[in-house]
Amino acid sequence: MSLIDQLTRHKSVEALQAEAGQRGDFRRVLGVWQLTAIGLGGIIGVGIFVLAGQQAALNAGPAVALSFIIAGIASAAAALCYAEFAGLIPVTGSAYTYSYATLGELVAWLIGWDLLLEYALIVAVVASGWSGYVLNLLDAIGLHLPQALRGAPHSGDGRVFNLVAALVALTVAAVLVLRTEWGARVNTAIVAIKVLAVVIVIGVGAFYVDPANWHPFVPERIVDRDGVGHYGWQGVVTAAAVVFFAVFGYDTLTTAAEESKNPQRDLPRAVLLSLAVSMTLYIAITLVITGMVPYTQLGNDAPIANAFQSLGMKWIGAAISATAVASILSVIFAFMLAAARIWYALSRDGLLPAWFAKPHPTYGTPHRPTVVLGVFTALVAGLFPLTEVAKLVNIGVLSAFIIICASVIVLRYRKPELPRSFRTPFVPVVPIIGILFSIWLLSELAAITWLVFVVWVSIGLIVYFGYGIRHSKLAER
Repeated sequence: MSLIDQLTRHKSVEALQAEAGQRGDFRRVLGVWQLTAIGLGGIIGVGIFVLAGQQAALNAGPAVALSFIIAGIASAAAALCYAEFAGLIPVTGSAYTYSYATLGELVAWLIGWDLLLEYALIVAVVASGWSGYVLNLLDAIGLHLPQALRGAPHSGDGRVFNLVAALVALTVAAVLVLRTEWGARVNTAIVAIKVLAVVIVIGVGAFYVDPANWHPFVPERIVDRDGVGHYGWQGVVTAAAVVFFAVFGYDTLTTAAEESKNPQRDLPRAVLLSLAVSMTLYIAITLVITGMVPYTQLGNDAPIANAFQSLGMKWIGAAISATAVASILSVIFAFMLAAARIWYALSRDGLLPAWFAKPHPTYGTPHRPTVVLGVFTALVAGLFPLTEVAKLVNIGVLSAFIIICASVIVLRYRKPELPRSFRTPFVPVVPIIGILFSIWLLSELAAITWLVFVVWVSIGLIVYFGYGIRHSKLAER
């Protein structure tokens, strides 16, 4: 019996939640603020501290604020669809579970299989980036790691293994194994600190804004010597395609549905609240930093910190760098939590070995997939330079967005009578906006990204037809 049949059979969504609770899989310990913090942890990170300034310098000028608005509209369309499903189907697994309920097992498997890799790669990539900040801090206080342990093998420079990146991946995994609420509390504290830091940056920076730096707001279009265009309205759109990947992450909180105290009420609220807070901060900080200094000065690895330092405020620049270190930790937490729960959901449905679908008897966490993911991401972060691999995370998330938006349309027409604690407005217009924008962004991805995606999907099909289809719980029923 499929999930959609279960939803039809039950008189209320609460009955489905009770059925999930009777399995005793997880402990319900997360409230709306902890869920929102998980979403904010997945969204606010490198986008606000790096991408905003870089895209202003490279493509959009002060109009990078418009780029975030464009990206935010597209992301909001997907977020509204996520919110409807989060309230309707309070089962762990996020996009995998939602597509399972509407489009069938094979499509759901491919989405779950894809997101499993994407989320794991995000953890590994972010851990590698985080290690660079930490090494700089250690060097500043006179603690120097041996060259062999300072990074992955690259260009014969003596580096063998990125020890710091591996340790942070293992540490986050250990926290997630022990108690979800422990990690959630730490994550909530980190998110509160970085949101406060961003608010301080906006408040202090506003006093140094020179409106002359906003003119022209949309710089005149130019073409460089390589024939690549920058600025103008095309530059604003190009920047929107880049910064779009800084405004998702709320999907991670929906994977914790069965650990939410009141999922029908809290999950939709947390999805929308995390995106609303993030977008407000993104737009405000882009206006502030492009008003503080000419946008041409923001093309560096730490544009916000350097903008303050260029105005003689070195103390706030140092504080921003320290906050960036903390904020990246919350991103690792959010995506490892999400990856482990998608793996757990796949295993509970029989598509991967059931050994992974047994929660810890004491801690009530999906400890087995979490441990495997911790080791895997530690090895990848420690051994592989991930500058180019980081691009691979985009295709899986966009594919999931398309499936979620399409699923809302399908379920509205197939089962309009189902009780929904939140309803996506203006269906099918809002979901179609999300679908079209995601397709456009997919068309912008490099050929190598598509090649790796096809290879991974092919492996997924082999696993499904070789193992999953014969052990599927749906097939048994």
